[in-house]
Amino acid sequence: MEIILLEHIEKLGKMGDRVNVKSGYARNYLLPQNKALRATEANVAYFEKQKAELEARNKALFDEATKKAEELKGFAAVLIRQAAETGQLYGSVSIRDIASAINEAGFSLERRFVALDKPIKYLGMYPVKLSLHPEVSQTILVNVARSADEAKKQAKAYSAEEVAKEVAPEAN
Repeated sequence: MEIILLEHIEKLGKMGDRVNVKSGYARNYLLPQNKALRATEANVAYFEKQKAELEARNKALFDEATKKAEELKGFAAVLIRQAAETGQLYGSVSIRDIASAINEAGFSLERRFVALDKPIKYLGMYPVKLSLHPEVSQTILVNVARSADEAKKQAKAYSAEEVAKEVAPEAN
């Protein structure tokens, strides 16, 4: 099915692109979410009329996402969880847990912006990508520990590892 994109969609195209997608993807996701229009003559004319308005809305969303990314730069969320002696959590840390930790820290962030491939099941430090806009993303650290003291130790150890990684390539 040929469609016209109304916004930038990662791995598909930019606003205004005419792309072919599978019918189910268009009918079940792109069209109901108002992310695309069917590529008919009437819709092409409609898109041309609305293009300036859509670009202005996209620019506003991009500016807001950029501002939020700057605020979150260097942010590290600390999550205290119970775990076995081996470091395996009793349960797991999910997108919802990370989003609520960010919100408790004073930022407003919807959980749909948190990109986590699979739940975190072990203690440690994890980089987590936040996709704030199709063109703007930010990586934060999630520190999963048994206690606040352990979280501080993990953060220091992680910082030392990062410094070692940065210094080691220069030594070679």
